[in-house]
Amino acid sequence: MKLQIRAVGRMRDRRMEDLCAEYLKRAARHLPVEVVEVETPGELLRGLPSGAELVALEPGGDSWNSRAFAEYLERGMTGGRKAVVFLIGGADGLPAAVVEKAQRRLSLSALTLPHRLARVVLCEQIYRALSKIRGEPYDR
Repeated sequence: MKLQIRAVGRMRDRRMEDLCAEYLKRAARHLPVEVVEVETPGELLRGLPSGAELVALEPGGDSWNSRAFAEYLERGMTGGRKAVVFLIGGADGLPAAVVEKAQRRLSLSALTLPHRLARVVLCEQIYRALSKIRGEPYDR
């Protein structure tokens, strides 16, 4: 299975970008993970991997804990899912048309997170989940 994070806008803070890169480097030992940055929300659905399940990061989405997130990824890995694409909107969130195309809606927190911070949290949770699935201790 392949993971992809599609996000509107670039990371402007080098520290956040470095954090994401570090978590994804660690996660990539277990599963291919890539970040695709697009300029506009309308570009989020272009060029998706075939057979991908779309997960829209939305304030009103399902609220999973870290264990449920890991179980979701593990089911995809063992169930033959080809790809999972996480969609992160810009400052105004995701357009309704993009959310409607998603098979799942996920909320990372009941708090409102800036979209760039949401990306960091998602990268960390991907790494945490893959470490758990592989039976490795989480590197604090």
